[in-house]
Amino acid sequence: MTDDRLSEIIREDQIDILVDLSMHTASNRLLVFARKPAPVQMSYLAYAGFAAVGTIDYHLTDRHLEPDDHLEPDDQPSLGKPIRLRGTYWCFEPRIAIEPVHQPPAETRGRITFGCLNNFCKVTPDALEAWAKLLGEVPDSQLLLYSPAGEHRDALRRFFAIRGVASNRLEILGRMSHKDYFAAYRRIDIALDTFPYAGGTTTCDALWMGVPVVTLAGRIPVARAGVSILTNAGLPELIARDRAEYIGIAAGLASDVPRLGELRSTLRQRLSESSLMDSNRFVRDVESAYRYMWQLWCQTR
Repeated sequence: MTDDRLSEIIREDQIDILVDLSMHTASNRLLVFARKPAPVQMSYLAYAGFAAVGTIDYHLTDRHLEPDDHLEPDDQPSLGKPIRLRGTYWCFEPRIAIEPVHQPPAETRGRITFGCLNNFCKVTPDALEAWAKLLGEVPDSQLLLYSPAGEHRDALRRFFAIRGVASNRLEILGRMSHKDYFAAYRRIDIALDTFPYAGGTTTCDALWMGVPVVTLAGRIPVARAGVSILTNAGLPELIARDRAEYIGIAAGLASDVPRLGELRSTLRQRLSESSLMDSNRFVRDVESAYRYMWQLWCQTR
């Protein structure tokens, strides 16, 4: 449908609250929202943040993604008003049948394996620098990454080689099925979050498989996804405030294999009992947000 026709249908159907789930990702319909076919418009889920379209009134978030002192729409009206859910922005459900959690690979291999299975487009030079320093601080450790095939893989190996990390300490996995993707976490002791664009579902996937995730807290919502997830999972000690602390937390975990074993055996239950997987609570929170937005609109009539 054209944007005009879709907008007409939304008006004809008398939609009260129109929700954008794409924001600035591919094939979005932001031009429909620009036509303001519904009295209340909001965004959620495409990524932790906002569309910055003046006709989108609200975006869902939480107090960890956007603390109370975060930039408010009085300063930037086009960002839309943040609606902080009472619980969490996330509602996680594993994308595969129950996959058993295995012991940390370091217990049998005798060396630590760090890993990042996030989309490789999130891997920045700053993150790579931090990972190279971490590998330098943890002798004989390895790094497992996910990346499509291409010349950039050779550039990646050269990047680490220049910094004293031999190519045999780096392994790159290609496209995988969901089953193989989850199975790959059996080979990872410690997951390293990307920055400044942090992981979301990938972080939850790692925790589900018993793998602790070290994240670096940023300033804007997309850089604070790990802060939100790890805080809600009861793991604030894995949140770093700067790169030096990020490396220190990961190196500290690497030196404590019994701690890795304890996390491996308890993370799934901890995640299951957290608000991150309490779908009933999440639905109630979203419904309350809808009611709040609608009541505000009614008061302006």
